[in-house]
Amino acid sequence: MVASLLLLLICAGSTLAICPPMCSCGRGHRIVDCSARGLSLLPDSLQHNIHFLNLSHNRLQNLDGLLSHFGHLRTLDISHNRLRHLPAGLPRALWDVDVSSNHILQLEKNDTAYHWNLQSLDLSNNQLERVVFINNTLPSLRALNLSHNKFWTVPTNMPHNLEMADLSHNFLLQILPGSLDRLPRLSRFYLHANRFASLSEGVFNRLESLQLLTLGDNPWACEDEENITHLLHWVHQTPAKVLGCPCYIRPTCGEAHLATSRTWHSASYTEPPLGADTRGSGHRTPLHAVTSGYLSKSAMLNLPHNRSVGNGTGAGEQALTKGGVHLTSTPYIFSTQSSTTIRTRSAKKATAGKARSTSIQIHTGNLHTVALNLMVAALILSTF
Repeated sequence: MVASLLLLLICAGSTLAICPPMCSCGRGHRIVDCSARGLSLLPDSLQHNIHFLNLSHNRLQNLDGLLSHFGHLRTLDISHNRLRHLPAGLPRALWDVDVSSNHILQLEKNDTAYHWNLQSLDLSNNQLERVVFINNTLPSLRALNLSHNKFWTVPTNMPHNLEMADLSHNFLLQILPGSLDRLPRLSRFYLHANRFASLSEGVFNRLESLQLLTLGDNPWACEDEENITHLLHWVHQTPAKVLGCPCYIRPTCGEAHLATSRTWHSASYTEPPLGADTRGSGHRTPLHAVTSGYLSKSAMLNLPHNRSVGNGTGAGEQALTKGGVHLTSTPYIFSTQSSTTIRTRSAKKATAGKARSTSIQIHTGNLHTVALNLMVAALILSTF
C-alpha cells in the first residue's frame, strides 16, 4: 500500500514537471507555447508526445538534431529567431512548419527530402536566394510561402501537389520555361511586388487549376508590344482572376467566363496569402494595376467598355463608361441645344409676325378713319 502511494506521488511529481517553467502548456501538456521568452536554448522537460510547439520570437540559432525525437509533433513554429538554415533532423510526422523571419540563406535538397507528411511550409522573410527541391519529394505539401526573400527566378521542381505558392516581394525577373509545367493543382499564385518586365509566352498555360494570380506592382514594359502582347492576351482570356492586371487601368482582369456577360468585378489588390504582409506596415493597401504611364495599342484595344442609356440629358442619350470614368455623348447635347435654339427662334419669329400684322391692322384702321372724315368734309362743303 505504501509502495503504491509512493509510486503515485512519483508519477504526479513527474507529471507536474513535464511543462517547462518558462512555457505554458495545455491539453494534457501536448500543446506547448514557449514563445517570446528570450530563449537561446531548447527548454528541458518537454515530453516526447507533444503535438504543437511554439518557439517563435526567441534567440534560437541552432536546433540541429534537437527535435528529432518528438515523433508525434504536428505543428512547429520557430519563426522570428536567428536560424541560418532549416534545422536538420526535424520530425517526419510534421504537418505545418513556420520558419519565417529568420536568417536562412538557402534550402538544400536534403533539408526536405523525407518530409512526406508536410502540408504547409512558411519560409517568408528570410534571405533565400535559391531553394533546391528533389523531384517527388514533399508529396503532401499544399502551401509554400517564399515571399519577402531574394529570389531572381522562380524555383524549379516545386512540389507537384502545391495548391498555393507565394513568391511575392522578391526580385523575380523571369520564369524559366517549364518551371510551372508540373503544378496541375496550383490554384493561388502570388507574384506581385517583383521586377517582371515581361514573361515568356505560354508560361502559365499548364496551370490547369489556377483560380487566382497576382501580377501587380511589377515594372511591366508596356511599350514593348512584341514581348508584352501575348501576356496581355492571356490575362484577358484566362478564366482565373488576375489581380494587378499589367498595363490595364482596372485592378482586375481575366475571368473569361464573365466577359461574355459583360460583368467585371472590381476587387481589392490581392487576397492575403499565407503569412504575407506589406513592407513595414500592418495592413494591406490596394495597389494600382498600372505600373507604367504608357498603354500599348493592344492594351487599349482590349479595354472593355459599356454603353448604356443615360437618364440626365434626355431620352436616347448615350453614356460611355471607360476606365471607370463616365463620359456624356456630346453630339446629342449639341443637337438638343440646337433644336432648343431653333424652337426659340421660331417662337421669336412668330411673335414678331403677330406684332407686324397687328401694326398693319392698326395702320389700315387709321386710313379708313381719315377717308371717312374726308368724305364728311366734302359733303359739308358741297352744301355751301
